[in-house]
Parts: sequence; C-alpha cells; structure tokens
Amino acid sequence: MDYSELVEVYEKLEKTSKRLEKTHIISEFLKKVRTDSLPQIALLLQGNIYPAVEEKKIGVAAKLVLKAIAASTGISSDKVENQWAKTGDLGKTAEELIAKKKQHTLFKTDITVKKVFDNIRKLSSLEGEGTVARKVDLISELMTSASPSEAKFIVRTLLEELRVGVADGTLRDAIVWAYFGKDIGFTYNAKENDFDVKDRVLYQKYADAVQTAYDKINDFSEVIMVAKDKGLAGLEKSSLKPGSPIKVMLYPKAEDFKEAFEALGKPAQIEYKFDGFRIQAHKKDGKVILFTRRLENVTRQFPDVVKFVEEHVKGDDFIIDSEAVGYDVKTKKYMPFQKISQRIKRKYDIHEVAEKFPVELNVFDVVELNGENCITKPFRERRKLLEKIIPKEVRFKIKIADAIVTDDVKKAEKFYKESLEAGNEGVMVKSLDAPYQPGRRVGGGVKIKPVMETLDVVIVGAEKGEGKRAGWLSSFLIACRDEENDELVEIGKISTGFKEKTEEGTSFEEMTELLKSLIKEDKGKIVVVKPKIIIEVAYEEIQKSTEYSSGYALRFPRLVRLREDRGPNDASTLNEVDVLYNKQRGRHS
Repeated sequence: MDYSELVEVYEKLEKTSKRLEKTHIISEFLKKVRTDSLPQIALLLQGNIYPAVEEKKIGVAAKLVLKAIAASTGISSDKVENQWAKTGDLGKTAEELIAKKKQHTLFKTDITVKKVFDNIRKLSSLEGEGTVARKVDLISELMTSASPSEAKFIVRTLLEELRVGVADGTLRDAIVWAYFGKDIGFTYNAKENDFDVKDRVLYQKYADAVQTAYDKINDFSEVIMVAKDKGLAGLEKSSLKPGSPIKVMLYPKAEDFKEAFEALGKPAQIEYKFDGFRIQAHKKDGKVILFTRRLENVTRQFPDVVKFVEEHVKGDDFIIDSEAVGYDVKTKKYMPFQKISQRIKRKYDIHEVAEKFPVELNVFDVVELNGENCITKPFRERRKLLEKIIPKEVRFKIKIADAIVTDDVKKAEKFYKESLEAGNEGVMVKSLDAPYQPGRRVGGGVKIKPVMETLDVVIVGAEKGEGKRAGWLSSFLIACRDEENDELVEIGKISTGFKEKTEEGTSFEEMTELLKSLIKEDKGKIVVVKPKIIIEVAYEEIQKSTEYSSGYALRFPRLVRLREDRGPNDASTLNEVDVLYNKQRGRHS
C-alpha cells in the first residue's frame, strides 16, 4: 500500500475533533486495507511502530530529525531550526520545507507503508560507531521521496507525536464497524454525526470481545488480524500469554461499606489496600518476568522480588497480580510509595538499593496458571488457587494479601481500621463472584480510603520560572481523561507541593529534567509537553470552570507524589471528576 493512502486518512482525522467521525474514517479505510498490511496499519494509525507489550522504542531525538530534514532538502540546519521555532511543530516544518524543494524539482517516487515502517524500525536497532550518520541516512531516504504531507507525518511518527487523536477506544470501535458492521446492521449518519445498529446486544458483544482481546494481548496489530480472519469466535479464544503483560484490573472508589455492599453483594472479601506499586509477575519457561501496571518490564530492578516468586510460588507457568510494598528495615512498618518509587527506574547499584529500600510482595490474584486461563473464574476460586500455589508465606518477602470475608459492616470497619494502622491506604472490597476484568473499573470491586479521593493527572504543559526558579519549569498544566471523546482535558495548574531542593522530595529541578525531552512546543514562557508524566494531586475543592477544557478546575491543588508507575491511560477520568464534584459538600447530581 502506498504511504500516501494512509496520509490521506491522517489528514482527514486531523481535521475533525469528533470521535464518531474519526471512527467512521478509520473503519472505511480498514475495509480497503489488504490483510498483509493490516498489522502495520493498526500500529501506524496511532503513531506507533511497536506494540505496547514490546520494550523497543524508536528513540529518535528532534535534533537528529532536524539534521535529516536539512540533509534531504539541502537547507542548512540553522534555517531548519529557525523555521521550527516559528511553527512549533517539526512535522509542519518538514512539510513546508519539502514543499519548497518540490517546487524546484520533479523528483518524486512513491513510498510504501512497508518502506516507512521498516526504515523507522531499523533506527532502533542501530548501534556502535557511525550510528547517527546511518540514522540520518535512513530518515533522509524517506524524506527525499516524500511529498510535503508525507514528510509531515513521517516526522511526527518518528517523534511519537502523531497529533491525529486516535485513542484505543476509537480504534477498537473502528475494528467493530469495519468487520462486523454487516452482522449488526450498522449505519453511520455523517450529517448528524451519529450511528445506528439494528442489533445493539450483538454490537455490544462484538465491542466487548475486541476490547477483551486487546486487554489480554495489548497489541492492536494482532487483535485486528484475529478480528478480520477469525471473527467473534477467534476474539473470544484470545488467550493470555505468560511473558506478555496484560492490563491490570482497576477499581472505582466507594464512600463506605454500605455503598460497597450494595454494589457488590454480600458477603464480600475485604483486603488491605497497599500504598505500593502494582507488579504483575509472570513465569514462563522457568523464567520470572515482572511488569508494572504501565506494562514496563522491571525484572532487572527487582532481583529480590524475582527470587521471592521463584522460591515461593508453585507452578510451571503463571501470571499473578500483586503489590510490592516498601517497609522500614528497622521498624518493620510499611512505608509510603514515594519512599521506594525510585527503584522502578533504577539502572545502577540495584542490589544496594534493594537492601536500602526492601519490599514485601503481597499477592492478591491469579489470572493464568499452568496453561489455564483463570480470568473467567469467580474471585473466590481464584483466591483458593492462590492459597494452593503460595502454601507458605514469608513475612517481608512474599505473602497473600491480608483479607477477611464478611457481610457485617462493623467487622469490615474494624478490619479497615487495622489496615490504616498498619500504614496502608485503606481497603479493597471485592465481589466473590466476579471474574478478573483486565483494564476495567466496573463490577469486580471498589476501594475505600479515608480522605477525599486524590486524582492522578497528566502534565500537558508548563510555565518557565522566574526569579529564584529561573531555569526551571515551575507551574504545571494538568489534565484528566475524557473517555467518551478519547482525549485529555485540562483541569488546572499546579505549583504547590514541589520542593526547591531535590533531597527534600519531588523538586522543580527534577520535574524540569523529566519534562525537558518531552517538550513539543516552546511558546516563550509557556511550553507544551507530550502527555507522559503522571502526578497524584490533592485539592481543596473541585469547581465548575470555563477556563479549562474539562469544565472544571481544582481549587488549591497540591502535589502528593510523582507516579512513575503510571501512564496517561491510568489518569483519572472526567467521569470520576463528575462523581467527586457531585458528592462534595453534599451535592447530588
């Protein structure tokens, strides 16, 4: 397939902010794509070259792309950089400069999707002497043959900043519309930007099947092939694969045990809610692999946890869900997440750091065991399986999460108090009959915490500091997720809670370093950044506001902690903000 055909789709997507219209554009395009190109197309539609489950990254800096633009256009790097400063978008800069070049030459060869995909993939595998020059050559080869609009999207793909707004939900629905539209009697009304289906029950079944397959596989390039070639039956047979991370099950907040029991039924299991970080432990071919909730492989950073699992969990292969909780070596009391968070990204002196900040692995679920998919089993059965595969608990190494099963509110509240006194965040309340639902926040359980719910928000912009904060970014624009429209929406600015000195906690300098490589637009005092960094914030109140795109503003937001274990898809949703707004001060929707 010619890359120009994909670029036409990009341009249509870029021109609309309507999610349903985007879904329709993609679904119509997918119908035309040949099977052998589908895996690449599925990734490229979201600006990806590798699926989320693979650790490989393109790893191309803007400065290197700038050199390639200069090499392919014959324009000096300084002039390219000056143009970039004007546009704030290196993709747009490439488009404008390639357009000027094309006015002076008739040279143009068609480039294929495969050529673009293969060249960009080669970039991540290059190592050793002369790597920069070879990378520039690979990019220049594409740019020389590209049309202006093709150049724009090649550059944006290289920088992992596609800007066409195709989130997971959009691509999921497009797959359903494209391959199952006839089965469900699907029609799209462009004038009303709405759709209708004759069989809504079947439609929901297909949508759930695609979503569930993706939650298990975490690779749309594989899901799309299954959907097209094997249909609903194939999607429903999609299996978990030890060694390949799945999306973890998530839980909404409940106000109290009365609300929890009403939602989940009685009796229910009450578990400690730990202030640690999620670890998904896999065993495959005798090897233990650890993943965070962001699907990052952290096996190397936690040799102690690997040893705990190897020595104390029985099974040839499995996937277990757990929380690694830090504890004080002297007092043996649990420590807050922030104290041990540095272990996640640690690359050096790993064993020394493990001794300084030890963790206890608290296991609370099993989703695959010895080739058997356990996610459809009710929770009570999964808990029994845990007790079989972890027959001997070792305090401060590995144990099954403390829990009770009860239908008594007073017993539940007593256990809740014990959890808080142990240094935990609160408790989880889980339905005994619920399956494990990867990536879902409904049906399986709720969490109960003693304070007003904090929010996990994404940093999407920042202001440059002045005075004693000159040289740092010192005020951060934050956003939550609008799931309905598959976008991030702003909810306020935050500067309180950050420290002047790094040794005192999360500092302005540390945040500046984290965000520096993520800056995609520099507008003088303001910068726009790629949405990668998550922070947990507390606030005094949620207010209605027309200043921010969410329709809300956080009053007096303050930093609680940096969440290295979470990504943009883990950010709090606009729906959650709605619920919190309506509950505060006795308000009801």
